[in-house]
Amino acid sequence: MPRIAKELGPLDIKRAVHGGGRGNDFLPVGGVPGLLLQVTPTGGKTWVLRITIAGKRAEIGLGGYPTVTLAQARDKAREARDQISRGVDPRAERRAARAALALAANRSMTFAEAMDKFLDAKLDAFRNEKHKAQWRSTLKAYALPQIGALAVSDIDTAAVLRVLQPIWATKTETASRLRGRIEAVLSWATVSGYRSGDNPARWAGNLKELLPAPAKLAGGDNQPALNLDHAPAWFAELRTREGFGARALEFLTMTAARSGEVRGATWEEIDLDRALWTIPAQRMKMKREHKVPLSPAAVALLEALPRLDRNPLVFPAARGGELSDMTLSATMRRIHEAKAERDGDKETGGYRDPRNKRAAVPHGLRSTFRDWVAERTQYPGEMAEVALAHKISNAVEAAYRRGDMVEKRRRLMADWSGFLAGAEAKGNVVKLGART
Repeated sequence: MPRIAKELGPLDIKRAVHGGGRGNDFLPVGGVPGLLLQVTPTGGKTWVLRITIAGKRAEIGLGGYPTVTLAQARDKAREARDQISRGVDPRAERRAARAALALAANRSMTFAEAMDKFLDAKLDAFRNEKHKAQWRSTLKAYALPQIGALAVSDIDTAAVLRVLQPIWATKTETASRLRGRIEAVLSWATVSGYRSGDNPARWAGNLKELLPAPAKLAGGDNQPALNLDHAPAWFAELRTREGFGARALEFLTMTAARSGEVRGATWEEIDLDRALWTIPAQRMKMKREHKVPLSPAAVALLEALPRLDRNPLVFPAARGGELSDMTLSATMRRIHEAKAERDGDKETGGYRDPRNKRAAVPHGLRSTFRDWVAERTQYPGEMAEVALAHKISNAVEAAYRRGDMVEKRRRLMADWSGFLAGAEAKGNVVKLGART
């Protein structure tokens, strides 16, 4: 019959010391068969239960003293022995509990955190610095406002659609690339153990059934936009053109304004000293006053313009009234045709929308600006929406609108003008009379 250990009390446990030597000492404490106090040479104390499981001797740690008291250690030992008597291995249960806890912690990772980890791991594989910046800026501009705070384990197809649907028809190429980037982040999260199941951003057999194919949208009624990579060359060619139509198109491009807003602009609306253009509500599509901070290049363009007597318009037509929308379109068409002729291909050459292959038009320049913000900058997407005077879609954009963000947007518009100017110095605008 096995010897029953004397039951030790709390004071005995407190006074227990190591007996010397290199190994750990094991002191039977009684009360529960196999319960021992392990004492290290340095004086550390932990609880150990020695027991037989499935015919094999095993040791189960029950925690350290004094965090786990003598009474708690005896309770834990009794519970473990009871589990074994019922055919349950307490070690396996403990491992399962730790795994479940780790899984729960993993699945609390947000999309924003997963995006950062994915990009840190994968972007080094991209040799093109511009490509790296585009990945991060597109996800930040479009995905983070909608799903950035969601746990990757909770992101479903509906959440991905909230990101894609607002821009799927108007910015199809950007939206298509964005979908692929979201899919890549969620795929990384799945492989890394932060989520399970199908990828909700997958196209085939998933989003393909819910969104129109990009190829079909490319042939729709969307206004053809200028290819972002071609914008500086196109802008340089525009600046060589003479006339108020060319200057109006140049000003439209730098301000990302609508054609009607530019063609109807009056000198009374423009404060050159403050570099600010204030468009009254009655001339705006949304019927709200809109302030446009002017870049140095835009101010230089205006200062170079001649002012006609008794004509308040900044860009008057030859007969004194407003320029027609066709005047701006014709200027853009002539630039396109000139390049197509140089390319030697009137069918595919020139300045075309990369999505639908149609010649870019003035209104599409606003899409080019929005693509630039998303793909080439770190500016918030909502700031671009305010610059474009778009309808407010959420409380965040409403806050931006209330403050106008004029001074913060001033830097945005200056950077946009700088991007358009390419190698040219910012603000280097040739006077109207000197154009050749």
